[in-house]
Amino acid sequence: MRFTHAITRTPAPSAVHGIRSGDGPDPDFPALLAEHAAYVTALRDAGLAVTELPPLDAFPDALFVEDVALTFPEGAILLRPGAPARAGEVAHIAAPLRDHHHVVLAMTGPGHVDGGDVLRRADRVQIGLSKRTDRTGAEELALLLNQLGYATEITKTPPGVLHFKTGCSLVGTGVMLVIPELVDSQRFVGMQVLVTPDGEKGAANVLRVGEYLLVNAQYPKTRAMLEAEGLRCIALCTEQIARIDAGLSCMSLRW
Repeated sequence: MRFTHAITRTPAPSAVHGIRSGDGPDPDFPALLAEHAAYVTALRDAGLAVTELPPLDAFPDALFVEDVALTFPEGAILLRPGAPARAGEVAHIAAPLRDHHHVVLAMTGPGHVDGGDVLRRADRVQIGLSKRTDRTGAEELALLLNQLGYATEITKTPPGVLHFKTGCSLVGTGVMLVIPELVDSQRFVGMQVLVTPDGEKGAANVLRVGEYLLVNAQYPKTRAMLEAEGLRCIALCTEQIARIDAGLSCMSLRW
């Protein structure tokens, strides 16, 4: 969680037509830009050196850079996202990753993995199977992670949850924030588990950066609970970003 660098991508106007599961309203583009800019500012305020990539109008979801790659101090991994419309984004993230990492591995098999299904913990990396991440892809990714020195565990994302990290986040050493569907699971044995309050399941995707925890401003009960645990929260508006099924962790690659 003690990152020093991050990569983000500025939203393109096409982002308002990004992939979504529901029939809600399109994001307001100026408001979406403002939310993203505030997010980048928060990363910098937390001490990260941020590389901002230009928008890709041909790829509406390209601002969600975490879904197409993973970054670690030891190297980076290019993924194969599960949505066919996002496959072309990988080529656009490869060069920036090579600018920062001596080792850049790549998935080449038939399987798929979205970075939103990959949770980095102190002792392992958990890969959640979902509609965007299949077992073939997860098993290939596990081999690549092993090359970088990381142990892995393949688990399942609850039904109806887009990504594994839509429903859970690491908020501190040995402390998880989870939605109710994950509270009784065996995925987080030995860890302290905090559960999102009633009506605030959308708050589960947060981002720990050093001493700070970036949280969704729309969920005050969750923020109060986290602050009661002694966590230093930075509340960010994600109303527009949430309209295209996204949250805080997916908008940056960090290492």
